[in-house]
Amino acid sequence: MTQKIEFTDLKAQYQTLKTNIDARIQAVLDHGQYIMGPEVKELEHELQTYTGAKHCITVASGTEALLIALMALNIGPGDEVITTPFTFVATAEVIALVGATPVFVDIDPDTCNIDPKLIEAAITEKTKAIMPVSLYGQVADMDEINAIAMRNGNIPVIEDAAQSFGALYKGNRSCNLSSIGCTSFFPSKPLGCYGDGGAIFTNDDAVALAMREIRVHGQARRYYHTRIGVGGRMDTIQCAIILAKLDVFDHELQLRSEAGQRYVDLLRDISGIAPPVVAADRNSVWGQFTIQVDNRDEIAEHLKRAGIPTAVHYPVPLDQQPAYKNLYRASGLLDKSAYAARRVLSLPMHPYLDLPTQSTIVEALEKALAA
Repeated sequence: MTQKIEFTDLKAQYQTLKTNIDARIQAVLDHGQYIMGPEVKELEHELQTYTGAKHCITVASGTEALLIALMALNIGPGDEVITTPFTFVATAEVIALVGATPVFVDIDPDTCNIDPKLIEAAITEKTKAIMPVSLYGQVADMDEINAIAMRNGNIPVIEDAAQSFGALYKGNRSCNLSSIGCTSFFPSKPLGCYGDGGAIFTNDDAVALAMREIRVHGQARRYYHTRIGVGGRMDTIQCAIILAKLDVFDHELQLRSEAGQRYVDLLRDISGIAPPVVAADRNSVWGQFTIQVDNRDEIAEHLKRAGIPTAVHYPVPLDQQPAYKNLYRASGLLDKSAYAARRVLSLPMHPYLDLPTQSTIVEALEKALAA
């Protein structure tokens, strides 16, 4: 019987890390501190060390991370936040939830990240933050974005790094490249837990204090609420799982890098496919391996019949989503985002993907193109 091809093989990862993960979970079960237990502080320390950021605040999800970041900056009704329409909905969702207006700027067609050259024209007196997304595992052009923010009144820059934790940009880690960095530990992410989880990073003491208080319903101390907050804590067990995975994270990133390069090599001579482009001054942790191809939906259906799972990240840009059609402002045309949304197709990607499996995937892709 042919082995089933997984899009993201979390079972293989668990079997590899089972002893350490089980021990970490058992330790939480033994001490019984399921909310804000010792593993929470331990993980925050380890993530600070890993990224080089001064502060790390673990939270309930990547979405909660973005929301708390906006709340800590006092962004609300009448304010604008510049971001990309080509991303998961959470990026714009949190802007709308605080009552601000998402301002969409088109993408660089090569990387699918926000195009820095278009940002400055979108800035107004209402602009209170810029929120680039480090899509598919590759960091956005943060130096250029930070420079634009600085010369326009030192606007805060929030990196949505839900897909790029561990990635490098000019030698520095994603999440420690701007005012605030936010990431997700959703199970399928490069560093994922077994439920929801996330983290926020900053070097600003005052912002860090605000985010820590907002995370626990705005409490400065027990039952003393200095600001409006949310129930945004990351469970102790999820922190324990991330601690177990951190022990091998750099090794898994190397395996992802090797798998990504194998895909690039296998796809090199196949016409009709635009492989992902990684800028020379950064790498990708391959949160997704996403190609672009015409007749995307037909190709995906062919692959499905061949037993190859795929995904589309993302089929409908946020400016075209029904819930947002009256909530956003567009700065210029968004045609590159619309074009990418018609063509992107994510192939199976995880650290335990081997060459025979990738060869099978690419052979099926060639047949689908020929058909």
